[in-house]
Amino acid sequence: MPEHVKVVATNRRAGFEYFLFERFEAGMALQGSEIKSIRAGQISLAEAYVNVDGTNAWLVEAHIAPYEQANRFNHDPKRPRRLLLHKKEIRELWDAVRQKGVTIVPTRVYLKDGRAKLEMAIAKGKKLHDKREAIARRDAERGSEREMRVR
Repeated sequence: MPEHVKVVATNRRAGFEYFLFERFEAGMALQGSEIKSIRAGQISLAEAYVNVDGTNAWLVEAHIAPYEQANRFNHDPKRPRRLLLHKKEIRELWDAVRQKGVTIVPTRVYLKDGRAKLEMAIAKGKKLHDKREAIARRDAERGSEREMRVR
């Protein structure tokens, strides 16, 4: 990752709950108090998802904490935020979402050259046996690393 990028929030559950495919980078249309709060690291992507309606993409249910110094000019913490994408990218996301079982999951928020960016991925939900398989693979890797350290 380049030096001028500061990761503010990651959605660690996304890789566990979904198979992640193609990734996109989008800017976000924010209010002044929201960007201040993001720079302070006060954002959560735990329940967030991306909604595409054919012409626009929206980040929904992402929680950006109110900025204390903004007093009455503060923002609604859970308001939908418009994502800034090219028409071609929106069309590609729209085509992907119309398939059964496919969604768009935000994976991380970061600051790039002073601007807040959202990385999102086209994703398909994992079944329970897929999650168990991932856990078993991770445990096996951990065990082999432990053996290598002992030797």
